[in-house]
Amino acid sequence: DLVSNSPMRSPLLVAFVCLPLVAACRESVDLSTAIEVTDVRTGWYDAGIQDGKNKLVPSISLKLKDASGEPIDGVQINAIFRRVNETEAWGEHYVKAIGQEGLPAGASTPEIVLRSNLGYTGTESRLQMLKNSQFVDAKVDIFGKHGPSTWVKLGEYQIDRTLLTR
Repeated sequence: DLVSNSPMRSPLLVAFVCLPLVAACRESVDLSTAIEVTDVRTGWYDAGIQDGKNKLVPSISLKLKDASGEPIDGVQINAIFRRVNETEAWGEHYVKAIGQEGLPAGASTPEIVLRSNLGYTGTESRLQMLKNSQFVDAKVDIFGKHGPSTWVKLGEYQIDRTLLTR
């Protein structure tokens, strides 16, 4: 008997070709309803000394809770920091919040800390910097994305005028 070694009959090749197609076609999740932002804490993080001056940067810590009723994976978040009453971004921080291991329904992620790379520097003490008349408050918009879907706004938060050390 003659046996064909045709690549179309190889189960391994079929799996190799079909699995990425199935993954690409998976149903996109509406993060605006599937994810809940919880345990939010904002403030100004003590980023140490830069060029001989104290540096403070806006910071937010949060958790994501799976409110979808189904396990969820592949979630990215991006924090866009802005000074209050300004439209131009004043730094951002992107992270993969939920990896391929997934998050079970009803569970929450560990704390996620997002900080701007931009902030204020000064020779005053950090607490005095927060009270300076030139100090402009900031806010942060949190956006989420699942797989190939578009970015969805998950929330907007005022950065508290509080000093954070961790």
